Amino acid sequence: MICTAESLHWWKYQTEPSNVVGRKVPTQRSINRCESTAAMPPPSDIVKVAIEWPGANAQLIEIDQKKPLSSIIREVCDGWSLSGSEQFALRYADGPQLYITEQSRSDIKNGTILRLAISPARAARQLLDRIQSHGIDARLEALKELAKLSADATFAAEFINMEGIVTLARLVESGTHFGEMLAFTLTAFLELMDHGIVSWDLISLSFIKQIAGYVNQPMVDVSILQRSLAILESMVLNSHSLYHRVAQEITVGQLIGHLQVSNQEIQTYAIALINALFLKAPEDRRQEEPTNPLDQRLTEMASTLAQKHLRSIILNHVIRGNRPIKAEMAHQLYVLQVLTFNLLEERMMTKMDPSDQVQRDIIFELRRIAFDGETDASGTEKRKAVYTKDYKMLGFTNHVNPALDFTQTPPGMLALDNMLYLAKLHQDTYIRIVLENSSREDKHECPFGRCAIELTRMLCEVLQVGELPNEGCNDYHPMFFTHDRAWEEFFCVCIQLLNKTWKEMRATAEDFNKVMQVVREQITRALAMKPSSLDQLKGKFRALSYSEILRLRQSERMSQDDFQSPPIIELRERIQPEILELIKQQRLNRLCEGSCFRKLGNRRRQEKFWFCRLSLNHKVLHYGDLDETPQGEVPFELLTDKIPVSDIKSVVTGKDCPHMKEKSALKQNKEVLELAFSILYDPDENLNFVAPNKYEYCIWTDGLCALLGREMASDLTRSDLDTLISMEMKLRLLDLENITIPEAPPPVPKEPSTYNFTYNYG
Repeated sequence: MICTAESLHWWKYQTEPSNVVGRKVPTQRSINRCESTAAMPPPSDIVKVAIEWPGANAQLIEIDQKKPLSSIIREVCDGWSLSGSEQFALRYADGPQLYITEQSRSDIKNGTILRLAISPARAARQLLDRIQSHGIDARLEALKELAKLSADATFAAEFINMEGIVTLARLVESGTHFGEMLAFTLTAFLELMDHGIVSWDLISLSFIKQIAGYVNQPMVDVSILQRSLAILESMVLNSHSLYHRVAQEITVGQLIGHLQVSNQEIQTYAIALINALFLKAPEDRRQEEPTNPLDQRLTEMASTLAQKHLRSIILNHVIRGNRPIKAEMAHQLYVLQVLTFNLLEERMMTKMDPSDQVQRDIIFELRRIAFDGETDASGTEKRKAVYTKDYKMLGFTNHVNPALDFTQTPPGMLALDNMLYLAKLHQDTYIRIVLENSSREDKHECPFGRCAIELTRMLCEVLQVGELPNEGCNDYHPMFFTHDRAWEEFFCVCIQLLNKTWKEMRATAEDFNKVMQVVREQITRALAMKPSSLDQLKGKFRALSYSEILRLRQSERMSQDDFQSPPIIELRERIQPEILELIKQQRLNRLCEGSCFRKLGNRRRQEKFWFCRLSLNHKVLHYGDLDETPQGEVPFELLTDKIPVSDIKSVVTGKDCPHMKEKSALKQNKEVLELAFSILYDPDENLNFVAPNKYEYCIWTDGLCALLGREMASDLTRSDLDTLISMEMKLRLLDLENITIPEAPPPVPKEPSTYNFTYNYG
C-alpha cells in the first residue's frame, strides 16, 4: 500500500497503543484514506511498518514474521518497480539505522519506520572502492559514511570479508591521511575491530608504531589522539603479544602529558591506557628485578604508578580540576587506585622467615627505637630475658620469637613494613603508643604489635588489596592521591584511632575482637564520607568516637526495632498499607521521569546510552538510544520504541536475565550481575537493563513490580518502609496529654503599634 507523507504521519499514531497520553486524533479524511490500517490488532507474528525510499511515497505494509526476509524485500521492491531485489536490504530509519537480518527481525515493533537501502555487501563494496579512489572529497565522504556504518555488525562482517580492515590499516600506515580523514579512518577501524570478527594479533608492527606516533606527537588533533589512545588500549587488553609491542612504543611517562590537558575525555583515555598496561603486565614481572629491557619497562611502570609526579598531576589536573568527575573517569581512577594497592599484594602474601637475619633486624629496629633511643653496640649481647620483656611490651603474641607473628598471610610482611614506617617516619607517635601501653599495670594496655598486624589485615580487606577491579565500580577515594605513601600514612592514622578507641572502651585483652569490630566500623563509616585528604580523615575519626558509634548503633537499632507491644504492632499494621501506596507512587513517578542506562560493550569509554521512561498514564514504556548522557528530561518523541505494560509478562533479575546468560564474561562480574534485570513481554521477547547503581536498580525493579501488581521486595523498599513507618508512628505516639488541639487554627495576632523592641545586629 502506497501512502503520502500526510497519511504516513497519521499512521505512526494509528499504530501506537490507544492508551498513550496526548494521542493525536486522526481526521475523517485520513481515516478514509488509510481505512485498512484501522483494523483489529494483527496476530503476534504480523507487524505493521512503514518503509521509505528516497523520492517516493512510503509503503505501509504488514510484515509476516514467518515469511523469509528476502520475499518481503522482493515485494517492497516490486511496489516501487525496482529490479534486483537481492541487491537491497531493510534498515531502521531512526536511531543507529542498523540493517535488519533474519536474526534481528524479531526486534521490529508495530509502528516502526524502515528504509529500503542497498544491501550490506553492495554498500561495503561501494565504500571500499570510494575509499581507494583518487578524489579527496569522495574519499572523505566515504570514510565518514564508513565510520557510521561500521557500528552495524552485518555491514562490518561484509566489509571485513572484503579485506576492508587491511585497507584501512594500510591507509594509516602510509601516513598520508591527516585531520578529519584520519579521524574517520581510525573511528571506522576501531568500530570494526570492536565486533570481534578479526583477531587483534593480526595487527602489524608498523601500524602500532604509527598509532603510537600520534600519541607521542606534541600537537595532534583531539579526535585523532582520542581514537589512537582507544586503539592502543584495545590492543593491550585483547592481545598478549600486542601488549609487549605497545609497551615498547609507549611509556607511562609519555602518557603523563595527556593528563595535563583540560579535555577530560583525553585524560580518561590516557589513564585507561595506563591502567591497561599495568593490568596486563605479567604477574611475575611487575616488581621483580629486571633481567631484560622489557622487564625493565615493567619495573619502571610499577614504580611510576607510585611516584609523586603521576600522583600530583592526577590530583591537581583531574581530581581537583575545574570540571566535575564523570562516571567513566571515576571508574578509571578507581581502577588506578586498585592497581596501586595491588602492588602491596606480594608483601601481603609473603611470610616472614624466622631464620632470615635481615628480616629479624627489622624487629630489632622496632625494639631499639621504642626503648633504647640510641644504638647500643652491645644490644645483640643482651640477655634473652630482656629481649623477651621488650617484645612483650611491644605487644607481640610470641614474646620469645616475634618473627612467628608474621608467618600468617595475609597480612604477612606487609604488617611489619607498616610498623617500621610508623617507627621511622612518625617516631614520636610510635614511641608514645608503645610506652603509654607498656607502662600500664591495670590490664588495659593496648598490645601494639598484635593490633598493628590485625589492623593491616583489616585494611587489606576493606580496600580489597589483591583483588581485580570491578567493572562499573566508581568507588575511588581522593585522599589516596594526596600522598606519595598513601597506604602507609593511612595505616598510621588508623593505628592511632585504634589506640584511642581501645582507651575509650577501657578494653582488656579479652575485648580485642570487640575493639577491632568497632575500629572497622569507624573506618568504613569514615571512608563512606569520601574525605578529600588525610587531615579530613582524621577529623572524621575524631567525630566517630566510641560513644558516637554506640549512639549511631542505638539510633539505627531504634529505627529498625519498633516497640513490640500488641497496640503498637496493630498500629503498624494499619499504617503499612498507606505507606506502601506512598512508596509505590514515588517509584512510578520516578519511572515517569525516566533513567539513562549504559549499553555494555567491549570498550568502556566509547559508551552508548539508552533511555527508558514510563508514560504519564502508566500504560506504555518508551525507550530509545542516545548518543550521550542526557541533561534533563528526555521527551517521549525522541524515544522511538515502546512496550505496552499490558504485554509485560514478568520481570527477572540477576543470573536469570537473558543478557546474563548470553554473556559469560558479564555473568562472572558480580557487580554487573547485581544490577541486571530484564522485562519479558509478548510474544517471547525481552528488554534488558543494567542499572547504573543499586539505587536505580531498586527504583526500577520496584516500579515494574508495582505496574504488574506484584510485591515490591527490594532492599530500598524495606528501608523506606521502615523509615516512613517509624516516622509516622513517632508522630502519632507523641505525648499530647492535657493538650487541647483546636479544630480551627488560631487567629493571626495584630501587628504591634511600634517596632521599637527590635534590635539591629548590624
